[in-house]
Amino acid sequence: MLRLNHMSQDIREFISPFTELLGFGEPTHLEHAHSWVRNELFEQLAGLGFRSIALESCRIRGLGVNDYVHGGPGDLDTVMKEGFSHTFGENWPANRELVQWMREYNADKAPEERLSFYGFDFQTETASAPSPRPYLEHARDYLGEDVDLTIDDEKWGRDEAILYSEQSPGQSEEAVRLREVGVGLLKRLHERRSTDEAWYRAETHLTAGLSLLRYHREAAEPNPLGVRLNRLCQMRDGVMARNLLEIRRAEAAKGPTFVFAHNAHLQRTNSSMEMAGERVEWFSAGALVAPILGDTYTVIGGTLGRNDSIGLGEPDKATLEGQLQSRFTTWGVTNDKPAGASRTDTGADPMLKMAYFPLDQHLMDGVDALLHIRVGRPATR
Repeated sequence: MLRLNHMSQDIREFISPFTELLGFGEPTHLEHAHSWVRNELFEQLAGLGFRSIALESCRIRGLGVNDYVHGGPGDLDTVMKEGFSHTFGENWPANRELVQWMREYNADKAPEERLSFYGFDFQTETASAPSPRPYLEHARDYLGEDVDLTIDDEKWGRDEAILYSEQSPGQSEEAVRLREVGVGLLKRLHERRSTDEAWYRAETHLTAGLSLLRYHREAAEPNPLGVRLNRLCQMRDGVMARNLLEIRRAEAAKGPTFVFAHNAHLQRTNSSMEMAGERVEWFSAGALVAPILGDTYTVIGGTLGRNDSIGLGEPDKATLEGQLQSRFTTWGVTNDKPAGASRTDTGADPMLKMAYFPLDQHLMDGVDALLHIRVGRPATR
């Protein structure tokens, strides 16, 4: 793995010996600096006994990435195209570097020392969700049952099915039948519980399919837009939280897990954002798992000073980011949280205003430490 050569701090200074799930957040998906730093941190953490990493990407797609880093067949280009959601594969060079490094790291390791890759996100975007059919069919085929699950995938997968309740199939007779079939499959799958990988994948697919059916059912409720978005955001992070807990159960005997996602999914405090002119608030995955994991969950919030390529200029010295700018020449971690005003100088670009989350007291209350990057980097080194 290429190194940034800035890691003068030992990450052990900021995590407790009880940490089993270490979250590292970023304030925006518009730039890549935090993902490059994440790679270097994970290399250090692997030397400290961490044996897995989970990214804000589709849980099901991530199964193929894990096969690859464990030496499975295929080529890197295909893995990056098919193994990630949210365009985080092909368009994120740091993710490509991570996958390639993990495969090389694992090549000469004993099975118990190998690193595992997970996606822990739902299969959805907020305003769209795919058809549940392939997830249910995977479990059906594993069980060897003869159940017709043919549906119109396009009708389920188009954006309108989530945006407009009257166009959603989520409460149709077809949806009711699919839920009944899915619940029956789950019951019979658990009656045949096994420790083999095929059984685990069947359960993972089936659970994802049932979650998608619940998401579509919620989209069919004739609620005002703000209520709809709140509930859908909460459902997504609820699935994220469940996935994190399942990942920890799978990895408990192997070592701790490193998690990378937007701050809004990892902070212990509730999250909020402006979406489609509505104020949306929900409990993040971090807020949901924190009471369960207790002091075994540690989270480091990511902050950013400047990135000219996305139009984020130098912060005012009186702001929280401005206070952090004076502490680091490149980037660094601190649990000495700054005092100052929340940043408002994010320019006129509406995309930046929606996609970049400045540091504020609420976020600082929800994390154990901050990793500040003084000047962000472009997509390539």
